[in-house]
Amino acid sequence: MRIHVVDAFTDRPFAGNPAGVCLLDAGEWPEESWMQQVAAEMNHAETAFARPLPGGGDADWEIRWFTPLVEVNLCGHATLATAHTLRRERGVAGEVRFRSRVSGILGAHVREDGSITLDFPAAPSTEVPVPDGLPEVLGVEPVAAFGTGALGDLLAVLPDEAAVRAAAPDLDALADMTRREDLRGVIITAAASGADSAYDFVSRLFAPAEGIPEDPVTGSAHTALAPYWSALIGRDQLTGLQVSARTGLVRTEVRGDRVHLTGHAVTVLDGTLHV
Repeated sequence: MRIHVVDAFTDRPFAGNPAGVCLLDAGEWPEESWMQQVAAEMNHAETAFARPLPGGGDADWEIRWFTPLVEVNLCGHATLATAHTLRRERGVAGEVRFRSRVSGILGAHVREDGSITLDFPAAPSTEVPVPDGLPEVLGVEPVAAFGTGALGDLLAVLPDEAAVRAAAPDLDALADMTRREDLRGVIITAAASGADSAYDFVSRLFAPAEGIPEDPVTGSAHTALAPYWSALIGRDQLTGLQVSARTGLVRTEVRGDRVHLTGHAVTVLDGTLHV
């Protein structure tokens, strides 16, 4: 069985967000424990497993995502990496429809130039009180905090781009806080610092309780970031820069209750699973 490592939301290797991708044969899913062990062995933020579905249905492939510790409900960069792998390994072009267990049907439009646009459900944000202890955990006082509904993240708006870049949260304390608040993780964000920037906003995401101390580039987080910043800036099409050490650009477009996320991907490893 083949397995791949793909850097997503980047057009160069060793940047963006690496994901494991395993394309399965048709039929039943493998044991969940086996998929979890493979994801732990890969040790990337997420490893995606996809199996083909019979023709004529509402989706072409079914997809699941695992961190090194748990299965998650939605992952953008590993879905983009899977669409890239389908193009490269199976010659798939145009629209690919993925069925997910919790997040419904997810679209991926694969273009000849290698760019891929994901069609994901938007995650509207609702202002909430800043959780007790969050300023101390982050080392900075958020301007505001927002819940993201089913996405399960807390969106914390910081004073400026410099604060987002400089943040060095206490990850153990953050893991305790997210468990207490029943959160996947915490997104920190701010507007771009310069009017002439090539991006409109910056972000970072921390989910240590899920086995992801800091995620390099988070597609799913942009389903909340895009509606939030589009409403403030007054444009449906924006570009987000996730300012992790690897960095990555996500072009976003809000379309009603959906968000389109566009990026590239690069395969850096092809391998064979012997177990």
